[in-house]
Amino acid sequence: MPKIDGVRYLNSKFKKALILEHPDPSLDDYLRAQGIEPDRRETQDEDEVVEILKEGQHDLLYKRSRFIVNERVLQASENLAAIMLCCIGDDSVDKEACAREGVMVMNDPISNGWSVVEMIFGELITVARRIYDSVHKSNRHEWTKDNKNRYELRGKSLSIIGLGNIGKQVAKMAEAFDMDVYFYDASEVAREVGTTLGWTACDTMTQAFREGDFVTVHVSAEDPRGHSNENMLNYEEHFSQLGANRGENSPRIFLNAARGFLYEPDDLIRAVNEEKIRHAMVDVFPEEPGNKQDPWHNPYAEVERIFNTPHIGAATQEAQPRIAKHKATTTQLFDCYGTVRDTVFSPGHVIGVEAEDPDIILTVVHSDVRGTKKAVDDCIYEAGLSNMQSSHRDFARYGFAYDVNAVDRPLSREQLAQLVKAAREITGDDSAIRAIRMIDVGEGACAE
Repeated sequence: MPKIDGVRYLNSKFKKALILEHPDPSLDDYLRAQGIEPDRRETQDEDEVVEILKEGQHDLLYKRSRFIVNERVLQASENLAAIMLCCIGDDSVDKEACAREGVMVMNDPISNGWSVVEMIFGELITVARRIYDSVHKSNRHEWTKDNKNRYELRGKSLSIIGLGNIGKQVAKMAEAFDMDVYFYDASEVAREVGTTLGWTACDTMTQAFREGDFVTVHVSAEDPRGHSNENMLNYEEHFSQLGANRGENSPRIFLNAARGFLYEPDDLIRAVNEEKIRHAMVDVFPEEPGNKQDPWHNPYAEVERIFNTPHIGAATQEAQPRIAKHKATTTQLFDCYGTVRDTVFSPGHVIGVEAEDPDIILTVVHSDVRGTKKAVDDCIYEAGLSNMQSSHRDFARYGFAYDVNAVDRPLSREQLAQLVKAAREITGDDSAIRAIRMIDVGEGACAE
């Protein structure tokens, strides 16, 4: 349906999904089974994507971590209800623009976790034992059997920066290797969880670096308060301090499989060249190409003791199908019942209703200005409907809210227009209501 007076009146059942950046092909089959036609495209050019959305008026957009979703992209399809991220990271999406447009954003915070954890420990062992050095020299017919700077993991300390889903799994695996686990996380909840599980919380990142024989980073693009983590690490406070409390023979190894912009590459290069860090392993970079054909400059290419991989933490035969299945379930819940899970606006919360056999579900994306929620409730009441259950969540940082209501029959277009009018009058905000969807639970694949 087209926008009416700036409000998205979304389709009751989603019909089309644009798929970019090559998520696993099984996603297409899952969507078709739900009655949604996948439109998989090779392009990542903004102009081309905008034209595709304008022509197709897709309901959903699936992507990984490269293509940038901005306001122009969002406005190209008036049916667009959600950006479905087939990854953890959400920094490729303009979330403020999504909030203004009434478009939800959902990621997958769990499916690729084990792939990343396995890679981290593969790197820890490989770098600690200097396997890369040995392979390269053996291929040059050099026999370099020695124990210099070759270390076991057992009995060493691992400092984890960021104790989220992946960070916790890394910590548990470290325990299996009989390592001492230190961690730093700005979240009080994460600190409580970590200390409860027996790991040592550090008061500062500097302390975490000083206590670690190995340091691995697992933070998101933003801290718990919504501030960017760009350049959160530097030479003086962090890299130069790695292993400072662990003695001269500490392995002093640094790993980053989180974000490439957490520090300036020159700071890491300096620390390695000065042997403050013996070896480093990097899977992410400040600038990454959109595809294999794009030119790319590796800032660490000339540094012998910094090893690199091309952002392959989640690139396994197992992780990508798991992500596709997870996103398919997320889609079904959202399509059939208006349920939102894994929204980047409020990680860890599910927004939905569990009323038994609802006929109609009304979802509203609206301003969080006082009185807007009242306009929604009043509209349902004045229409004479029974509201069997409702769920509501404000996203104060972004200035909007998501509201789900299980009702016994649909509202007319005139009643929905009155809802929009009332919300604007109460709040004085013309963008009080951003998107409305009336879901017929008995329609299509949801009824099967």
